[in-house]
Amino acid sequence: MPNQQLIHRSVEIDASPSAVWAVVSDLRRMGEWSPQCRRMFVRGGPVGLGTRTLNLNGQGRLRWPTNAKVVAFEPERRLAFRILENRTVWTFELEPTATGTRVTESRSTPKGVSGLSNVLTQKVLGGTRDFEAGLDKGIAQTLERIKLEAERA
Repeated sequence: MPNQQLIHRSVEIDASPSAVWAVVSDLRRMGEWSPQCRRMFVRGGPVGLGTRTLNLNGQGRLRWPTNAKVVAFEPERRLAFRILENRTVWTFELEPTATGTRVTESRSTPKGVSGLSNVLTQKVLGGTRDFEAGLDKGIAQTLERIKLEAERA
């Protein structure tokens, strides 16, 4: 099965874009939001365009590292990072609404997914269809956790 070019979901959050941005842009806390990215270590100083991270991911008892680079950083609007090993891009887009902020999280494959990643997904992670269904479910969970945190603040 070929990779989906875009997996995305949105959520309405009863908080200002600045409050939501404070949660989304704190990549050190990604492990609190994402069910797959267990920890994200930010290399260097504050997060910004070009920032690199080391990520520890997991599914069940499996664990694997990835590296990412921030490829878009527009405060209170857009944050995106590219996973270097598989070429996917993870994006958070914020849009002001009448009652707060709409946040859309997406995983896109603008340059396709690397061959090695596809082989590992097939052989180790249960196949592309199931893995990407898990990513879709994980995006929904991530957005709900971000919503709870932003609305609590």
